[in-house]
Amino acid sequence: MHAPAEQGPAAGAAGARALPRRSWRSRRPWAGLAGAVAFLTIVPVPAGAAAEVSASAGWFPLVGAGVGALAGSVRLLCGSPLGASVAAVLAMVVLVVLTGALHQDGLADTADGLGARGARTRRLEVMRDPATGVFGTLALLAWALLLVSVLATLDGARALEALVAACALARWAALAHAAGTPPARGDGLGASLRVSRASLAAASLTAAALALAVCGPGAGAVAIGAGALAAGVSIAFARSMFGGRTGDTLGATVAVAELAVCVALLAVWHG
Repeated sequence: MHAPAEQGPAAGAAGARALPRRSWRSRRPWAGLAGAVAFLTIVPVPAGAAAEVSASAGWFPLVGAGVGALAGSVRLLCGSPLGASVAAVLAMVVLVVLTGALHQDGLADTADGLGARGARTRRLEVMRDPATGVFGTLALLAWALLLVSVLATLDGARALEALVAACALARWAALAHAAGTPPARGDGLGASLRVSRASLAAASLTAAALALAVCGPGAGAVAIGAGALAAGVSIAFARSMFGGRTGDTLGATVAVAELAVCVALLAVWHG
């Protein structure tokens, strides 16, 4: 997620990209979608065409579903000629590259912050350190291994469905995280991203509709529950350990929610 001066998703999963500036074009109907694409992916968007990130929040699940569809298509199309394991790795690579590794950066920084000893200020300092520590490395390895294992176990079509639902719900989870926590700092994405009730409601309906449409009523409900659980846990941890949200905790929420939804769907489809 593109971020101002912060390391992590959108500064820490938000990496080093700048937030799009507002212009008269941002008032066009598609400006919010363009803003979400510019913020959540590395896809280039014409200068001045995108709305600011807070005004684009309602589009996050739809853009997430598109990211999941691309990664899932790689798993589906490459499974037969290359094998499920190789196709699963390639799908994960597409997922990470397409989003600029924003969420993985946030996951690593958040894990390092959680592993740091000391007060909240010390944890926040560790999260801003550009170097990835032991806890961050372990978190990334666990995330990658679990995701690849799930995608390799599911058949191609199911993996595609799981990634579409997971990526949509994960972006919604990040918005819920933002709405449920105060900023931990006065600067960075955690402070600049403000999710209105209207945007959260629109994102909630979009994410739920996508999950139910792609996975079916039963599995879709389980996916929604897994995404909501990931959001709730991330809110509790951010409040307790950091005093609120940062760009890193937002990115970590996306990464954890993606994995939680995929694992939940694996349990349903292979139960």
